[in-house]
Amino acid sequence: MLNCPRCGQSIQQSAIACPRCRTPLKAHGHPGIVLHRATGAESLCKSCLYDADDTCNYPQRPDARECTMYHDVTIPIVSTPQRYETSPGVWIRRNAGWIALVMLIILSFGLALSRR
Repeated sequence: MLNCPRCGQSIQQSAIACPRCRTPLKAHGHPGIVLHRATGAESLCKSCLYDADDTCNYPQRPDARECTMYHDVTIPIVSTPQRYETSPGVWIRRNAGWIALVMLIILSFGLALSRR
């Protein structure tokens, strides 16, 4: 369980706001958007990756105390490589509509030519 940053009340991981003091814990009331808060006197921007590389467009920059985009500059962003499958089954599933259309056209031409 987590604790509320304002009142210290124990709260559930999925809580959107603190049940005791109503402090918002998730950004925009959405459980999937984490709201990062500065704990000390220093703003989040001092240790944020987006402020360091000057890609931050947050209006409260450089004095933001709360931010949804915060990423610690000491923790590298690791991208997971995507696996591409090249088996025929994957290609057939991906292009099933086109395959059906081509087969329908071939069948139509076959029927039209056989009736001559």
